Amino acid sequence: MPARHPAAAPVRGFQKASMRMPLDQADGLRRLFAGRGRHVLALAANPHVPFSGVVLDRVAAALAAQGREVLVVDAAASAPLPHELARVDLAACIERLAPRVSYLPARGLPLAYVDTRGSAGAFIEALQLAAPVAEVLLLHAEGPDLARLFQRRAVRPMLIGADHPESIKHAYANCKWLARRCGLLSFDLLLAASPSSPRVRGIAASLGGCADTFLGAALRDWALIDPAGDPGAAPDDTLQRLLGAQLEVDDLPAPGPAAAAGPWPAAAGPIPHRTAFR
Repeated sequence: MPARHPAAAPVRGFQKASMRMPLDQADGLRRLFAGRGRHVLALAANPHVPFSGVVLDRVAAALAAQGREVLVVDAAASAPLPHELARVDLAACIERLAPRVSYLPARGLPLAYVDTRGSAGAFIEALQLAAPVAEVLLLHAEGPDLARLFQRRAVRPMLIGADHPESIKHAYANCKWLARRCGLLSFDLLLAASPSSPRVRGIAASLGGCADTFLGAALRDWALIDPAGDPGAAPDDTLQRLLGAQLEVDDLPAPGPAAAAGPWPAAAGPIPHRTAFR
C-alpha cells in the first residue's frame, strides 16, 4: 500500500492488518449486515489545518470508544492515492489500523462514481458493500466532492478549523459550497487548537454568525481538539456529545433539492470576521 500523507494518516501507532477476506465470507457478511443501520458522516477537508490527521484520529477513536465499527475514507487532496485495485475491488484496499477502526485511502475516487446528474452517491453504496461490518463511514473530502456525494442524503457536515484566519475562511467556503449546492444548512465545527488559546470561542461564534447572516445556515455545535493532547486519553465529553448527535442525523429527512442550475459558488465572498483572531 502507498505511504499515507502524515497530515492525513489516521490512528497512528497501531499495527496494520489486511482486511481482505474470502469472497464467500464477504458475501455472508454483506447478507448478515444488510439490514443493519449505517451512518455516514461528512468531514470537510481543510488544507489550512496542519493537524487534520489528528482530527481524523480523534474522531475515529471517539466513535470506536462508543463501540462503533468505523471506516475512515480519506478522499482529501492531501490523502494518498488509492491502490490500483480500488476501482475494481475496494474491499481489498481497506486496512485495519486499530480495533474497530479501518482506513481507505481514496483521493480522487469519488469522481469515478459520478453519474450524469453529477452525483457520486454510488461511491457511498460501494463503500457499504466493501465494508459490510462498518457501522460508521467517516468521509473526509474536499467541499466539491462532498457536494457530489451528499446531493441526496441527509447529513450535517463537520467543518474543520484551526486558530488561524485562513483555515476559518476555508471552513466557511466549504459551508458555502454545501449550502448552495446541496441545500445543507446545519453544520458542526471541529476546531484543532490549544485549549489555552483565548480566541477559540470567538472563532466558533464568528463562523456561526457569518453562516447565519450570509447563508441562512446554522452552526449547531463545536468541539475543541487539542493537537498536543494525549492521543490515548479518553475522548472529550464535548466531542462525544457532538458525534452522538451526528449519529442521529440519519433519521432526518433528506434535504430538499438544491438549485442545481447556475455556476458553482465562488470560494470567496463574505468571510468570517477577523476580529476573532486579534
